[in-house]
Formats: sequence, structure tokens, C-alpha cells
Amino acid sequence: METKDLAKPLIRISNLEHSFTEGEGTIHALRGVSFDALAGEVTAVVGPSGCGKSTLLYLMGLLDRPDSGEIHLEEDSVALANDEIRTNLRNTKIGFVFQFHFLIKELTVCENVALPLRKSGVPEKQALRKAKDVLCRLGLDDKCDRLANKLSGGEQQRVAIARALVHSPALLLADEPTGNLDTANSEKVFQLLIQFAREEKIAVILVTHNSEIADNCDHIISMKDGQIINR
Repeated sequence: METKDLAKPLIRISNLEHSFTEGEGTIHALRGVSFDALAGEVTAVVGPSGCGKSTLLYLMGLLDRPDSGEIHLEEDSVALANDEIRTNLRNTKIGFVFQFHFLIKELTVCENVALPLRKSGVPEKQALRKAKDVLCRLGLDDKCDRLANKLSGGEQQRVAIARALVHSPALLLADEPTGNLDTANSEKVFQLLIQFAREEKIAVILVTHNSEIADNCDHIISMKDGQIINR
């Protein structure tokens, strides 16, 4: 069985620059951002709105390409990889959790969680079995056959986490995962992210405005005007 080398960064970001056009002007979203994240650890990215946090997350998730700079995922250079490689990495190595859960209301909880596996070609029965296993670990085994829109907000976000984890990613990216939750559910969701980071040796990187959550992460990256201002 392959094991992760915890001494080496699971993801390494080097001198990322990224800009985009808005109206007649150019917005410099990232200005030379560099940092490492290790397997088994949770890193919070904090800063005011518009400082480049979400842009950084999307680049790490291979949803966009930087203007310059490098991203190494498990030592492989991926910043400018072609679309086929990027799609494969998102399907096998990267999980996403967003502020809005984006569950499909017509599907059951188990069917929602199994979707990433089905998209990657896993047979339906096998995908549903793996989905149920992950839901059990998140305390949602009694919700498997419910329609997604019949759950509470906290439960729906936990289902979204299960969906992000079902294909055993190496990297989990979370963009304001507790932004729409009350204090109790925010803490529950955060503890689940910590648990899976530790147990599965996943590198978790989360964007948050919640200072209590950030303070309980292994590392905090503070951003302002597209730059990291401290670590």
C-alpha cells in the first residue's frame, strides 16, 4: 500500500501571480504567493474580501491557470497541466467543499455522495457502498436514503464533505465551509475536517472568516491585496 511522505509538502505553491480584467482595468488578484501544506494538517487562509483567497483556492484546485508561478501536487508540476491531466487530478487527488453545498435535491444523500465515483467510472453498487461507508463515519448512516433537500443545513454540509472525501483525495480545499452554519454546526463541520486530515493524512486548506476556526488550525496564512502578509 502506498504511503504519503509526511515530511514533504503535499502541495507547494511558488510565486503565484494571477490577474483578470474587470471593465477597462486589470485586477491583480495574486502577487507572488508562496507556501507549503503538509499531509495530515489543516491550513486556514484568512483576510478581507477581495484579497485573493478564493482565487488562490481555485488555482490550487486546478480550476484556473496562473499567469506565472508553480504548483506542485505530490511533487508533480501541475500549474500548466493540460485539461485531461487537470480533470483526472480533480477526480482522484482533490476534493472540494464550498459555502453552498450544491447537492442535487432529486437524489438521495447516498446518491449525491456517490456521484464523484460514478463520474470516474466506478460501478454503481460499488460507488454506493463506498458512499455509505463515508456517511457512516460522518454520523449520517441513518440519512442515506433521504432526499438531500430533506436535511438540515448542517446535515447538508456534512453530506457535501462526504462527497468531497468519497474518492479519498490527497488534498481537500474548502471555501467558507461553515459560512452558512450556526455556531454548533460550524464546530461540528470543522471537527470533521480535522478528523479526516489526521486519520487519512489529507492536506486540508480552508478559506474562512471565522477567527475561532482559523485559530484552531495548524497554520494560518493571512492575505492582503493578493499577498501573504504573515504565516
